[in-house]
Amino acid sequence: MRNLFSSALIAALTLVFACTHKSAPKITAIPTPPEEPVAWDTIGKPVTGDDISETNPIIYDFEEPKAINSDSLLPYNPSHTKEVDLIHSKVAISFDWDQKRANGKVTLTMRPWFYETNEVTLDAKNFDIKSVTLEGSNTQLPYDYNNEKLVVRLGKKYTRKDEFKLNIEYTAKPYERTVGGSSAITSDRGLFFINADGTDAKKPKQIWTQGETENNSCWMPTIDKPNERCTQEMYITVEDKFKTLSNGVLVSSTKNADGTRTDYWKMDKPHAPYLFMMAIGEFAVVKDKWRGIDVDYYVEPTYEPDARAIYPYTTEMLEFFSNKLNYPYPWPKFSQVIVRDYVSGAMENTTAVIFGEFMQKTKRELMDDGQTNELVVAHEMFHHWFGDLVTTESWANLTLNEGFANYSEYLWLENKHGKETADFHLLNEQEGYFQSAGDGGHPLIHFGYGDKEDMFDSHSYNKGGCILHMLRQELGDDAFFAGLNYYLKKNEYSEVEADELRLAFEEVTGRDLNWFFNQWFFASGHPDLTISYNWDETAKVATVYIVQNQVGDETPHVFDLPMLVDIYDENGKSSRQQIRMTMRTQSFQFPLNEKPALINVDATKTLLCRRTDNHSEQEWAFQYRHAPEFRDRWDALDYFMNESSDLANDIIREAFKDPSAEIRQRALSSGLDYNEADIAAIEKMASNDPDHHVRATCISMLGELEDPKYVPIYEKGLGSDQAYSVVNASITSLYRTNPSAAIEKAKILEEDDSDAFIQILTTLYAEEPSMDKLPYFDKKLETVDGFPCFPFFQNYQSFLIGLDDQEVLKTAVAKIKSIAMNEKNSEWRRFAATKCIADIRNAQRGKGMAAEVSELEKTLQEIRDHETDPMLKQYYDGF
Repeated sequence: MRNLFSSALIAALTLVFACTHKSAPKITAIPTPPEEPVAWDTIGKPVTGDDISETNPIIYDFEEPKAINSDSLLPYNPSHTKEVDLIHSKVAISFDWDQKRANGKVTLTMRPWFYETNEVTLDAKNFDIKSVTLEGSNTQLPYDYNNEKLVVRLGKKYTRKDEFKLNIEYTAKPYERTVGGSSAITSDRGLFFINADGTDAKKPKQIWTQGETENNSCWMPTIDKPNERCTQEMYITVEDKFKTLSNGVLVSSTKNADGTRTDYWKMDKPHAPYLFMMAIGEFAVVKDKWRGIDVDYYVEPTYEPDARAIYPYTTEMLEFFSNKLNYPYPWPKFSQVIVRDYVSGAMENTTAVIFGEFMQKTKRELMDDGQTNELVVAHEMFHHWFGDLVTTESWANLTLNEGFANYSEYLWLENKHGKETADFHLLNEQEGYFQSAGDGGHPLIHFGYGDKEDMFDSHSYNKGGCILHMLRQELGDDAFFAGLNYYLKKNEYSEVEADELRLAFEEVTGRDLNWFFNQWFFASGHPDLTISYNWDETAKVATVYIVQNQVGDETPHVFDLPMLVDIYDENGKSSRQQIRMTMRTQSFQFPLNEKPALINVDATKTLLCRRTDNHSEQEWAFQYRHAPEFRDRWDALDYFMNESSDLANDIIREAFKDPSAEIRQRALSSGLDYNEADIAAIEKMASNDPDHHVRATCISMLGELEDPKYVPIYEKGLGSDQAYSVVNASITSLYRTNPSAAIEKAKILEEDDSDAFIQILTTLYAEEPSMDKLPYFDKKLETVDGFPCFPFFQNYQSFLIGLDDQEVLKTAVAKIKSIAMNEKNSEWRRFAATKCIADIRNAQRGKGMAAEVSELEKTLQEIRDHETDPMLKQYYDGF
């Protein structure tokens, strides 16, 4: 699962209006590849104090680890105890759209796991149980049911050699139970009906499921635990106009006498019950093939021409991951579907991935999304090896699913777009983890979680991926990927815990890796390093001093840190050394012929740590110009962004030409006091930079000059082949230079059905309100949704106030109120509409219009009273 955007609404409500940008261009000198490292025991020997003794260290800032005293055991969430083995699930299901129910019959093939038993306990949430029998018998079995667990008494004891089949007829009522949710998966309803009554003309009718963590038991009786797995058959009966999707392959479609159709889907390889899925809707299906298996792209019909762009490089990824792992994709098909109102980012249901509608965009819209879609596709695809084929046995070990899926994003970017693009992604993943750890960390393998949903965080995802990257560096590529192959083959179609991953790597490499797993998987936190340097001219010895500063009850007081160190001479030639830090405070000496121009600790920039690196300004400049890694240049630029020296300005200017778009973009945000040469460089980048985010930034910067000589650049940027970000920057800059020309160009942009121009057009029209622009606002009022709601409604209220027409305002408020009070509208629309009315009230109050303010207060109170969402009600109380 990828929980992308799972907290987007909360973040948006907190910030209300936020704008994120990305990207920038590259550098000069070609870095010299480091020489191969020498042996551990000859260079970089750890030294402390004058006697250079490993056994007599100087240790300062030392804190003894604190003992945790407790009169009771700490919280522990074990793996589910296997009393019965679920072998096969056969489900026949149909739907009652009016009541949002599912009518089902399931046949479960089972046997006792080890001990004999005369009963079986199933997860079955809020069902009407109609019949429970053994296969081949009409005798009703006795059972106990508390709306969560169904305990069936079998009438006799069965041994682990005995197989039995249990038939259960039931009605599932997912909308008649109390539901919960989390920031990662916002509802645990399990089975979802979208626009069930068909009254929302803007939304298709759909049914879909979300099984993770343990929610498929909301629509079928099962053993809903990650360490269970079975094969599956699904008989799904729907109206003939709908297409269905489920796990495995479509065996047959049978039209029924009542106008319905039953699709028979079969999965003949075992997988966990939380990976079962259904999706039902009026989809267009675009078909591909890879190595003889079906690869299908399900989209809404409007997006059929864009399907392959929406799911980019799917077959290429299947080939890449299969080859990289030396383990061919193990399932009989690969399908992807986008659904409305999804409760998470995406979900790796075996052979049938579900995505949220954030993925569903036109080719032009996708130009501004960077690699978002391909990263989500890669993430969910890689789960088909790590998560579906080999599955975490408990949610405490979730990183064995999500850490690997997270790291697949790096592997794909490295393969398709180059190491620098992958390293920028890794940097963002590290920062995401550090932010999460700042609010409180926990071990990566975390048996003490409060709720299983809590495991879907930046530890299981970001930190897990970063640690795999470190392990790859530690073992080397050949051993790392051979270890993954061994792990997959050893544990295929079964559940695993972290020790099995360790044992796989140990089996392949012959090395003891407990030290690595103990500190990175089973402890919390990360190193916090301070690095200092000294050169002894007399002795011709360079010394590196490193201090570990990290604190925390579950964080290692001392991390065991093997690191590579690159030492550069003034000509840019480097030699690579190896060190291993095993003390809280440690120094390392390097005999050299001359003072080094730079000593670069953690030369590959793979270590997950916070660091304070006490380089001189000259050393930082040398690092930017000569060190080979993306992170070398990024960190050096980061240093100079906070400096105001001539050298800092030189490096920032060099970064305008950096090969990395991300670094070019970062340099452009430096606030440098630009001279004529800088402006000329920015002008060139505005026209010709290969990255459209950089072009957009440069166009915006030129616009601030309000110089008409740049108008041709803006007009070029308004072309229909340009990314929306470039068009938005161009129309804004044109408006700064020639407002009337920009308003004329805006009329053309109105014809685009995308929401990409909502913010800029409504901003322009709010600046110069006129009645001829009202139809545009009225049109978008009916459809705007998601984050564009915020700039739209903010500008709408400014426009209405600027018109100063009370009749128009009164009509508009009535429309906005109906949006705010319609529970079928998204939280985005309801919140933004309500805030719009509050802003109109505030503006009217500022004009001293007491009667109008009173009416608007009544309207806001009606909205508050009508709203049922607790989060929205809380926000409304602040209006």
